[in-house]
Amino acid sequence: MIEHLSKSSIRLWTRLKQRLSSEGRVLVTCSSVAACIILLRLTGLLQTWEWGTLDQFFRVCPPQPADDRILIVRIDEENLQKFGQWPIPDRVMAQLLQKLHSKEPRAIGLDIYRDLPVEPGHAELENTFKKIPNLIGIEKLKDKNQNTSHVKPPPVLSQRQQVGFNNVVVDADGKVRRSVLYWWSDGRQHTSFALQLAFIYLKAEGIEPKEAKGTVYLQLGKSVFRSFQSNDGGYVRTDDKGYQILGSFLKPSTSFRTVSMTEVLADRIPRDWVRDRIVLIGSTAISLNDFFYTPYSSDPIKSALPIPGVEVQANFISQILTASQSGRRLLNVWTEPLEWLWIWGWSWLGAILIWRSPSLARSILIILLALSGLTGTSYLAFLAGWWIPLIPPLLALLSSAMVITGYLAHLKDELKRSKEFLQNVINAIPDPVFVKDKQHRWIVLNQAYCQFLGYPLSTLIEKSDYDFFPRHEADIFWEQDEIIFHNGKPAENEEPFTDARGNTHLIATKRSLHKDAAGNLFLVGVIRDITERKRLEEDLKRTAAELVHYNTELKLSEDRLRHLAYHDTLTGLPNRKLFYERLSQSVEWARDNEQWVALLFLDLDGFKQINDTHGHDMGDLLLQAVAERLTRCLRSTDTVSRLGGDEFTVILPAIPSASDVARVASKILSTITRPFALKGETINVTISIGISVFPLNGDDINTLIKNADAAMYRAKQLGKNKYEFS
Repeated sequence: MIEHLSKSSIRLWTRLKQRLSSEGRVLVTCSSVAACIILLRLTGLLQTWEWGTLDQFFRVCPPQPADDRILIVRIDEENLQKFGQWPIPDRVMAQLLQKLHSKEPRAIGLDIYRDLPVEPGHAELENTFKKIPNLIGIEKLKDKNQNTSHVKPPPVLSQRQQVGFNNVVVDADGKVRRSVLYWWSDGRQHTSFALQLAFIYLKAEGIEPKEAKGTVYLQLGKSVFRSFQSNDGGYVRTDDKGYQILGSFLKPSTSFRTVSMTEVLADRIPRDWVRDRIVLIGSTAISLNDFFYTPYSSDPIKSALPIPGVEVQANFISQILTASQSGRRLLNVWTEPLEWLWIWGWSWLGAILIWRSPSLARSILIILLALSGLTGTSYLAFLAGWWIPLIPPLLALLSSAMVITGYLAHLKDELKRSKEFLQNVINAIPDPVFVKDKQHRWIVLNQAYCQFLGYPLSTLIEKSDYDFFPRHEADIFWEQDEIIFHNGKPAENEEPFTDARGNTHLIATKRSLHKDAAGNLFLVGVIRDITERKRLEEDLKRTAAELVHYNTELKLSEDRLRHLAYHDTLTGLPNRKLFYERLSQSVEWARDNEQWVALLFLDLDGFKQINDTHGHDMGDLLLQAVAERLTRCLRSTDTVSRLGGDEFTVILPAIPSASDVARVASKILSTITRPFALKGETINVTISIGISVFPLNGDDINTLIKNADAAMYRAKQLGKNKYEFS
């Protein structure tokens, strides 16, 4: 089970890597398309289209309620005819201002140039200017880009700093989409007409202007008014001088309450329409040509719907008030890197949707849904106060989709030609041959393969191993195929192969990877049935194994016989024969190297009595225990032997001195005298040791043996449990 899960995990991981690899060209395509679209956008060629999209969003957005904080007093054609001149005489203008001031407006904005006297009544108008502290007049600042000259404000209002400029920024297509809050001219900062009136209104609401924390931007109430930059939104390298913000406009004609100048002079308007409101006085007469195009103007050249300048100022004021009091109505934009990522994302989506789509009809439907999703997302973002690009990602989506569609058509055409060519080639090969695509499906098979498996070509084509083979065999085929797809190197493997009749063959499959002109990858496999050959090999291996087993047994028998010939059967120690060989070798080595060799003869004291008292079985156990203790207390280079009965010998090669021999003998005595616990009984025994040393006590082994034996008997005569030198 664990092995199966492991193989499944490996297969899933390999498929993921394969998919990532195959979709690499999708990534290259979408990145290239996105880069081209971004470069095209940076040239400004898409700017007008993006403005048009923004305008369309304004036109289709749900209507907003009229802003009753602002009242517009219009000077229309009827007023001009009534007074018979333009500008309106100063006395009439003074009466208008006095009538309005008496109804306690929060601020009055005079959007009419009064830089020169218009008699009669100029003195009266100046006196009226002085008596209305919440009156704001206008001036026009010189602007080379708009080809406008400076129009001075009314002198009295200028002295009292009750002036704001009413310059309007017009885009290249003739529409107003931006508002200017501050302008630097003549070495000082000027405040706009709309912002001056908004300041007066908001001050009564407890809202004062301040610098936003961590920035140099203006903050009023709940909103920070971010300064417009030259590449914000759909703009490209636009003049961003002064302190500009993107404009947010209400639908014209229905957004503000409007009354005529004659209605005010005749006291025909309710006091509540004026009280605590901003009153704007401005021209709406067509003959005065004070009109502007806004996003609601569908076409400035044909059937455009311009609005008077005073209504444009009313829109600017309304935007500032709404943003300050509720945090809405400001139009925000993304940073350029985020916009580029947005374009790249839709380019990738267009490419990947087509790449993974199984048919052209479905591709078209998916792309249409994606376009709808993009448009809907941009529109919803607009309603939430964000202007995000629509035209560049739309072009990126369509362009990537078209490029991938063309590429896929090329791949399919090349694949068809490659399959036809491969089919003609492999049909002439007598061995079974298969060709698979990267999804491990058979795309070309020769007749030999179909006959070998036992199914017709029509049944097998476009299928995989998992449709016809046992799962464990299909897993093996899949893994071997993956190795070739991964490293691209030819390889040959031996595998089980179960045909349609249930017969399992052993096959050798040589796999190799091939690529056509379009980059399509094919795995070609050639099969040989090696079942009979493997059977013969197994027979040979079995025969060889039997011979090896026989030789091994023979060698083990020889080793056992040799061990029995040279070792004591009871203790496993070297016997007399091996003792003589080891002693002879030690003496020869010592003679050649001028070293000493010590020979110790050991005999247990009273062993016969132990045998008689406790039995021969206990005596054998004691001899085995003595042999084990002797072996453990000596060096690995020393030789312990049993000559027979209770007689043992010890050969100490390369012994440095007689004192070292004595130390070893003492160690042996103390080791043997410790009680033996055997079958629940405690046995005590001692040992007598006789010692001879080469070359001190003999120059040949017989002399050494004779002297050691004599020394051992002397030790017994002297009281046992001791050692004696020869």
